[in-house]
Amino acid sequence: MIHIANPVHRYQKLWLAIGYALVALVIYLTASSHPPDSGIDLPNFDKVMHALAYFVLMGWFAQLYHVKKHRIIYALAFVFMGIALEIVQSFDPARSAELADMVANTSGVLLAFLMTRTPALRRVLKKIETFI
Repeated sequence: MIHIANPVHRYQKLWLAIGYALVALVIYLTASSHPPDSGIDLPNFDKVMHALAYFVLMGWFAQLYHVKKHRIIYALAFVFMGIALEIVQSFDPARSAELADMVANTSGVLLAFLMTRTPALRRVLKKIETFI
């Protein structure tokens, strides 16, 4: 069995700060009574944005944590965060909770979880560090 360790990044603290800032941004946009309007009026575009947001979150932290246990913890945390924030929206008269948003959030997490298991997408931040 191959043992995979978490990579050591030169800018680990910066990458973590950016990651947690992304988490805070998603929480703010989800919990805000008046989130910014993209102005794009396509069917189910908001579902694509939900999936993309959670794809970015999971994809970012999957760059920092390669140990399977750590990745699963982050994946579960993001899935539960997506569900919890949708429930929070149900308490805001200006917003509504949607099961489809929960599914989109979870889909984004799962897609990133799977895609970042590939060698090409597992080490994006390491590649960026070689250019800096």
